[in-house]
Amino acid sequence: MRKAAAVPLSLLGLGIAGLGYASVVERNWFRLRRFDVPVLARGQRPIRILHISDLHLTPGRTRLIKWVRSLAALNPDLVVNTGDTLAHPDAIEPYLHAVAPLLDRPGLFVYGSNDLYAPRPKNPTRYLWRTSKGEVRQRVPNLPWEELGAAMTAAGWLDMNNATARLKVADLDIHVGGIHDSHIDRDRYDSIAGPAPVDADLRLGVMHSPEPRNMSRFAEDGYQLLLAGHTHGGQLCIPFYGALVTNCGIDRDRVKGLSRHDGAWLHVSAGLGTSPYAPVRFSCPPEATLLTLVPRRPVASGGTSIRKVR
Repeated sequence: MRKAAAVPLSLLGLGIAGLGYASVVERNWFRLRRFDVPVLARGQRPIRILHISDLHLTPGRTRLIKWVRSLAALNPDLVVNTGDTLAHPDAIEPYLHAVAPLLDRPGLFVYGSNDLYAPRPKNPTRYLWRTSKGEVRQRVPNLPWEELGAAMTAAGWLDMNNATARLKVADLDIHVGGIHDSHIDRDRYDSIAGPAPVDADLRLGVMHSPEPRNMSRFAEDGYQLLLAGHTHGGQLCIPFYGALVTNCGIDRDRVKGLSRHDGAWLHVSAGLGTSPYAPVRFSCPPEATLLTLVPRRPVASGGTSIRKVR
């Protein structure tokens, strides 16, 4: 009887240890990923894009805030925030403190659902058989998303929610198209549809949730690089297997990192935060990414390969 009881107790101990690691250690184990993306024309000077996403910020996340501030040392040419920045009504001031060293650089942003609607307690295991799409029951946003956007635009960052823009970054003329969050049916790709201008040095598409139907439209319109977040990289992953779920239409193999979609380059950020009601990460550390855009290589030398820089 005592031996039989020891097995469940051992499993319970392992579970408690795993939960402690996932909630205390890995959740605060911030990483910087680096990729070279061969998307520029020959002879163009490389530029660096800092991609941040899914901070789900609450005022008490001091380690996260400090780490984001340190990213200014990377000296990026462009900063892109793909949404779900807020998780608390009082998080705007902490967020602005976090990104203050980056606000003097060119920047773009789109919203995620959690910039509009505060997180609610829910059973996280439901994501194993369904996505959270359509679960927002509030009819009126209850987070200060307009104040968030006004603060970023006042600093010069561009609001790319169902919008297009043209901007100069270093030596490059960049055309950008962006959409609001498809997870809450606020995406309006038709409002930006049409061939992206071929005279731009780079055609960049930004969105929160990487839904294949929207990614395909971006690619068909000639966008060369697509940036998204939302997935948290799966958040709870199994070593040597990967993510269990993506919480959207994208496949598990592309839940984070750099890949291709219909000829365009795609980068999905695993994000920096979690819902305050599910504050755990396992085998999927929080991250930001520095993308170095470099000239395309000749096809004969493997121009479609992905080079990851650690």
